[in-house]
Amino acid sequence: MWEGEDGTRAFAQRLASHPAIGEAFIALHGDLGAGKTTLVRHLLRALGAQGRIKSPTYAVVEPYELSGLNAWHFDFYRFDDEKEWEDAGFRDIFAGSGLKLAEWPEKAGALLPPADLDIHIAPGDQEDRRNVRLQANTPLGAELLS
Repeated sequence: MWEGEDGTRAFAQRLASHPAIGEAFIALHGDLGAGKTTLVRHLLRALGAQGRIKSPTYAVVEPYELSGLNAWHFDFYRFDDEKEWEDAGFRDIFAGSGLKLAEWPEKAGALLPPADLDIHIAPGDQEDRRNVRLQANTPLGAELLS
């Protein structure tokens, strides 16, 4: 569990400080308004992103060129068919290096590779609290949590 913006920011900074973050695929799960995009914003800021960091809900993906790494923020919420992932050419991005952050990964179905780290976010018992469950699925994911 973390509390408010400070807790989200602290967790994002911890992830950003890991030397292997630039090769990770992180899947974010949670209902609308759970805090997925807020976490991504804090993570990208901690990695040096400047300017506006917007939700890719309509664009599906927002790319970021950061110091020493590339990052992509995906939002698959509007996908109606997992084939849209393939048709959009995302296979090439996921096959290459760089940080991939995906909201609503279940909408891309089985075509999406397994995430190194799954982050499940749900509202807590108070307005500014979040219940967070972290699941490492790969050795890299386990490294990110160590």
